[in-house]
Amino acid sequence: MSSSQPFQPSSPMSAGGDPLRKKSRFTYKQLALLAASSTNCPLRVIAHVDLDAFYAQCEMVRLGVPEDQPLAVQQWQGLIAINYPSRKFGLSRHVNIAEAKKLCPNLIMQHVATWKEGEEKWAYHDDAAKNIATHKVSLDPYRLESRQILSCIKDTLPVHLQKVEKASIDEFFMDLSAQVHSILLERYPELSRPRPYDDPTECLPLPPTTALDWQADALVDLDVDETEEDDPDWDDVAILIGSEIVRDVRAAVRKQLKYTCSGGIAQNKMLAKLGSAHKKPNQQSVIRNRAVQMFLSDSKFTKIRGLGGKLGDQITSAFSTDTVKDLLEVPVEQLKQKLGDDTGTWVFQIIRGIDSSEVNSRTQIKSMLSAKSFRPSINTPEQAHRWLRIFAADIYSRLVEEGVLENKRRPKTLTLHFRHGGQTKSRQTPISLGKKIDETALFELAKNLLSQIILEGRVWPCSNISLSVGGFEDGIQGNLGIGTFLVKGEAAKARSSSARESSRTATGQERSEKRRRLEGTTGIQKFFGKPASAGEHDDDFGAHGLLGNSPSAEAGSADRDEFEMAASPYINEATKFQQENNLLSSGTSALHQQQITDYICTRCNRAIEPGNVDSHQDWHFAKDLQDEEKGQLSHQLQATTTSKTNKKSGTNTNKKKSAREKPEKGQSKLAFG
Repeated sequence: MSSSQPFQPSSPMSAGGDPLRKKSRFTYKQLALLAASSTNCPLRVIAHVDLDAFYAQCEMVRLGVPEDQPLAVQQWQGLIAINYPSRKFGLSRHVNIAEAKKLCPNLIMQHVATWKEGEEKWAYHDDAAKNIATHKVSLDPYRLESRQILSCIKDTLPVHLQKVEKASIDEFFMDLSAQVHSILLERYPELSRPRPYDDPTECLPLPPTTALDWQADALVDLDVDETEEDDPDWDDVAILIGSEIVRDVRAAVRKQLKYTCSGGIAQNKMLAKLGSAHKKPNQQSVIRNRAVQMFLSDSKFTKIRGLGGKLGDQITSAFSTDTVKDLLEVPVEQLKQKLGDDTGTWVFQIIRGIDSSEVNSRTQIKSMLSAKSFRPSINTPEQAHRWLRIFAADIYSRLVEEGVLENKRRPKTLTLHFRHGGQTKSRQTPISLGKKIDETALFELAKNLLSQIILEGRVWPCSNISLSVGGFEDGIQGNLGIGTFLVKGEAAKARSSSARESSRTATGQERSEKRRRLEGTTGIQKFFGKPASAGEHDDDFGAHGLLGNSPSAEAGSADRDEFEMAASPYINEATKFQQENNLLSSGTSALHQQQITDYICTRCNRAIEPGNVDSHQDWHFAKDLQDEEKGQLSHQLQATTTSKTNKKSGTNTNKKKSAREKPEKGQSKLAFG
């Protein structure tokens, strides 16, 4: 893409520039916001691409019919899509089959693909229109084509700068701001130069061109106070670059997939969508910032996204108008009074072309539904099962598109609705997170739900069944399955024999009777070594402290554990808690291995070798001295022979003593003498 005119220096700060020349309305800060695709950037460029009569085009491409051949897509006895050649004969989606044939005798009417009762795959059936009772509409062919179109659009745009939202099966939004910013800096190097005075609020120099080449784009007329003779500003240049990008995207879709589409380019999503419908088919419209009011004032506000339906009817009724021009005269306070604060404010802004909604690269769906109304009604579980299998296959095909195979997203619940007479019964079941989702799994869950409803009795005949999934959540990726941790076959036998050999070797070796002691420490300090590192051997120390004489302990680690215990006799509360957890996790077998000759300390309930009892009691004595010296007596006596009364009395005494000796927050204990 080349610039319409060669670059000329335009900044007052550049060499040879006119110091009195007017600057742009836009600042360096706003230019930076363009690079970040900010929704508040006035230079923002959003595009909307809409496929022309998409369902009809899909059938034309599939059948290979000429582009000027009238074609309509039929569903039962009605028309759901009509290509543009058919519209020249006065056809619309509201006419019936017989009337359409009269208006256009050479009209091709192609019925949509259907699921046939008893079959497990959709197909095109010539007799589908006559067998509504045994067929169900399938839109899968169009979903598949839509997926290819989205892929083509993404392939046309730079990977690191693209932001594409699939708004529906036949329309897409693109935030082109970042790509436009990149091209602007490439075409106009002056924008990359240092800011004057290093001030981000400094205005940009004006564009070096006085005329822009819009090629075949349909330009919306400017507002009444604007003229084409006015020099363009950077918002015009940015939107021109956006129109070039959209033209390339539409050409790629046309060349690779044979589909035509219309485009709209504007500052936000609302305007871009209106622009794509402004000139159809196979054209694109540009709504410059200077043309927004002229474009909207001649429109009906019911065409604006979000202002149709009930809200549009409410506004029309409240203000007796359906045009933007008349609604512009209504004060914001009056809109708030009639519609509520939030809705009134939003309507006030949207009819003035203000829309800060973001282009979402992935729109998260909330649920999927597959349903069938039966005429005549069905009367047996076997008939219902055949349709449930079709529903499961239909939903699964859409789940594949949503990313269930790659575990990107998956539903949490499956719901069945069953209508009998004027009553609808519903049942819901969770979809297990540990199970793979496929057609069979969905069908079995649906069949179980149907069985629950049938057990209630009086459910036939059935006039409608629907199956839906919901509660979508992002899948967990990167986790290993349980099979990764299991060893099978010969590998398991080899590991088992190796474990037996290791056990014999460990039990045959004698443990050292002497405990390693720290050298170079004297006095009470030998009882207060540095705490062991939790990351290195907390687990080893805890296991040995509780089960130190287990005969199954590996040789070589026993001596190390003894050293750790001697070096770190001071155990904090977190370490004690870890020891208790290790005891619980070791199970009853580990407790059974404890030698009956061990001495159980009445203060900490730890098993102590008879030869180490004196040393262990010395440790308690030394810890008591340390607690008294710090004024924090924290141990609790645990004598099992003490009566409940003595326990209660002793506890109260300890609390009072601790309250007297423990300094309050912000105080420190003074040492006297």
